[in-house]
Amino acid sequence: MKSTRKHRRALLILLAAVMVTVAQPNIPVRAETTLEKLQKAKEEKEKTEAAKGNTEKQKESLQITQNSLLGKLGALNDDLEVVSNNLADLERQIDVKEQEIAQTQEALAEAIATEENQYESMKQRIRFMYERGNQTYLDMLLSATGFGDLLNKGEYIEEITRYDREMLIQFQETRAYVEEVEAQLNVELEDLNTLKTEAEAEQEKVSQLVKQTANSVASYGNQIEDAEATIDALDNMLSEQEEDIAALQKQYEEELALSRLAAQSAWRDISEVTFAEGDRYLLANLIYCEAGGEPYVGQVAVGSVVINRMLSSRYPDTMVGVIYQNKQFSPVGNGRLALALANNKATASCYKAADEAMKGMTNVGHCLYFRTPIPGLTGTQIGGHIFY
Repeated sequence: MKSTRKHRRALLILLAAVMVTVAQPNIPVRAETTLEKLQKAKEEKEKTEAAKGNTEKQKESLQITQNSLLGKLGALNDDLEVVSNNLADLERQIDVKEQEIAQTQEALAEAIATEENQYESMKQRIRFMYERGNQTYLDMLLSATGFGDLLNKGEYIEEITRYDREMLIQFQETRAYVEEVEAQLNVELEDLNTLKTEAEAEQEKVSQLVKQTANSVASYGNQIEDAEATIDALDNMLSEQEEDIAALQKQYEEELALSRLAAQSAWRDISEVTFAEGDRYLLANLIYCEAGGEPYVGQVAVGSVVINRMLSSRYPDTMVGVIYQNKQFSPVGNGRLALALANNKATASCYKAADEAMKGMTNVGHCLYFRTPIPGLTGTQIGGHIFY
């Protein structure tokens, strides 16, 4: 899992680099000056800052959503606690109700047994008193010593009969009451079980919501970590870009100073220059690489910049020395000039421009640099280039 996270972090850092390099404009095939490099570095820094700003906004949005989910998760946990407590209470009520039903069933069994015993006792008395017809009652009445005793014995017999009947009715009513209580308790138990089932379903539902929300919170947490990793990567890129900009700015200022010195320094006349064999071929192919798609006057201007450097005491005094000076003309560094030389790609207009430049003709004065126009840069614009 940790390995997967590390790989994803590495991909995010790569993505951060891609975010600030996509949609780069096509770079013209020509020498990239220090000023161009500086401008490009600043543009790349602006893109990096924009990418960082967008990522920070995304992180902020993720944090807002995560905080909202955390609030929802807290409320769901509270709901789950309420539902769980309710379920536990219902389970306690069910236990109590089951105990009451058990006790009622015991009471019912006892009532039934008592009723049956009373009924058996009554039957035995009746059978005893009537086992010889009505003789027992008759003997009891005939044994009376007087009218008052006769009445008393008659009332006694009637009292026994009434007692047996009342006791039987009482036991029957008790049994019916206990049965009614048992039925009511069973209804209540059924209701409690229904509530328990509903509470269990609600508990499961809330539990699932808690789980889903917790997973969402974790997912947003991972996305926030990824955003933070991207921001850190962009911060590192910004630091590097700022260092590059500072170095390019220093180099550009040095070049400007050199350009001023060159303008103020001694300049040779074209008549003082001796061209070596192959210089025309070399210059024409460089013009092709730098300005092959430019109008003829633009091709002459590029040739003039090369010759101006040969004439300045601040630059090499040979064609080869000027063109192959370190990091001055990009076709040299990227191999395009070598390919052009190998296949003689220079057109007739490129050769004509080289011839005019080598004769000392210049349409850009003493300019030593050229590039595509940018805001704030002044100079002589010819075609798609500005010469300064």
